Amino acid sequence: MPGGPSLTASVSVLVVAILVAAFANFQLRRDYIHRIPGVPWFGVQFVAAAVCLVMTAHLVSLLTGHDLHSSRMGY
Repeated sequence: MPGGPSLTASVSVLVVAILVAAFANFQLRRDYIHRIPGVPWFGVQFVAAAVCLVMTAHLVSLLTGHDLHSSRMGY
């Protein structure tokens, strides 16, 4: 993987992140006494959402063939 993860790996990470975010959302909507204790579910959901955003941007760059960088960087 010299250029980064392949399409299969990127899609797999995106699917896992979506499943983790959905499970964290499910746990947040449960009553407090029925949640799995000791896990900061809001933080888990936030990290999973961040991974989803990064993997979506990476998939767009893989599928279009353009690197993701700012147009103001000059290269």
